[in-house]
Parts: sequence; C-alpha cells; structure tokens
Amino acid sequence: MSDRRIVLATHNPHKVAEYRSIVGVTRPDLEVVGYDGPEPIEDGVTFAENALIKARAAAAHTGLAAIADDSGICVDVLGGAPGVFSAYWAGHAKDATANLELLLDQLADIPDPHRTAHFVTTIALVAGDEEHVVEGRWPGRLAHAPSGTGGFGYDPIFIPDGQEPGSERPVGEWTAEEKNADSHRARAFAALAPLLSRL
Repeated sequence: MSDRRIVLATHNPHKVAEYRSIVGVTRPDLEVVGYDGPEPIEDGVTFAENALIKARAAAAHTGLAAIADDSGICVDVLGGAPGVFSAYWAGHAKDATANLELLLDQLADIPDPHRTAHFVTTIALVAGDEEHVVEGRWPGRLAHAPSGTGGFGYDPIFIPDGQEPGSERPVGEWTAEEKNADSHRARAFAALAPLLSRL
C-alpha cells in the first residue's frame, strides 16, 4: 500500500484515539486517520453487517483502505441485548450516560451470579475489492453502579473476567494502556493484524 494511511470509519474521537494506540503497537508505520464523510445508515441486524456498511462508505468516500467496527455489550440475562443497539439503548440521541443508567435500572434486581455479559467488537476491513470481518469478545459481568472516569460508554460498569479475586475493577478504573492491551477491540485487532500486514 503506497499510502500509509487507513481511515477509521467513525466520528467518535475516543475510538480514533483508542485505535491509534492499538494499531501503533503492531503497525507503527500505519497512520489511522479519522473519517469526516457522511454517516451511512446502519440498518444491519448484526455487528458484522453494520461494520461492513461503515467501512464500505468510508472507503468509497476517501479512496483509502478503511476499517470500521461495530461494538456493543451483550447481557446474558437480557438475551444478548443491548447488542447492536448498545449506542441507542436509551433512544436515538446516543446519550452514553442515559444508556448506562437505563441498563443499570433494567438489571437493578438481578443478583451478581446472573449479571454476566461480554463486550463484542466486529471489525470490517475494506481495501479495494477485498473485504474481511473479524471479531473480538471480552467476557465479564456488570457492576451495580458505575465507577471510575476512564474509558467511555459502558466501561464504568463492566468488570472483565480474569482479574485477581478481591482486586477486580471495572474498566472505568483502568488506564488506557491496560484497556488497550486486553479489550474487545484489542482482541479483534489481533485477528485483523495479519490482514493489515498484506496491505
């Protein structure tokens, strides 16, 4: 690829910063640039469909190879919801605080053993005629109240599996470096990295 840039199909500055950090670990030669084009209608019913819709639109608008993700939190007791509707759980305003508060309200009477959930990130890569989709999952459970000022979205209530008992923390209390080393996006990008190496 002669142009060492790849466009990330999002207007979310948090995601751009997170991807720059993640990509920089394995592909420091590849510059992740933000997307300033029109937002396509995300009318897919799966993470993969929505990621491809966004990546195709960004590639067509910029002429660059494009990556896009569709991410969400899937709560087992809610049958996998909010899922693809995570960003709009409390309405089309995409209000992250309202989304989090609504989810906590819906789970108010659910005891800890049944508060299991996982984050999902599906990343689509569109480069010329090639299209690829990969996925990363991050299992854990949901706290009863938000904690910490790090991350965004549902991070303040998500407690990932694999932490030392007694010292478990929600992602809102993690540093950006800690999160980017183990998150659903990091896991999805690990699957994407071999594909990027061919660009």
